[in-house]
Amino acid sequence: MADKVARKFFLSGDVQGVGFRFFAQRAAARHQIVGYVKNLADGRVEALAEGPARNVEAFKHELATGPRFSAVDHVEEINLDPSGRYSSFRIEH
Repeated sequence: MADKVARKFFLSGDVQGVGFRFFAQRAAARHQIVGYVKNLADGRVEALAEGPARNVEAFKHELATGPRFSAVDHVEEINLDPSGRYSSFRIEH
C-alpha cells in the first residue's frame, strides 16, 4: 500500500493513570492502525502507529484530545519507515 506511513508519538501532560493506553488501543481499532502504546518512565506516553496516512492522522488527532480525565499538553511526532512487523495494536509494559 503506497500511502502506508509509520509515526511515533510522544504525548506529555496528564497522560498516565487516566486510561490513556486503553483509550489509544480503542482509537487504533477504530482507525485500523497497528503498532503499540506504552507508558514511559518520564511520565510521557509513547505510541507507534502504522497504517494509511489518513488513518494515522485521524489517530494522532484523537491522541491529542485524549480520554476524559487526561490533559495532553504536547504531542511530539517522528516520521518512520513502515516496518510491517505489527499485525495488531497492543499495550506494551
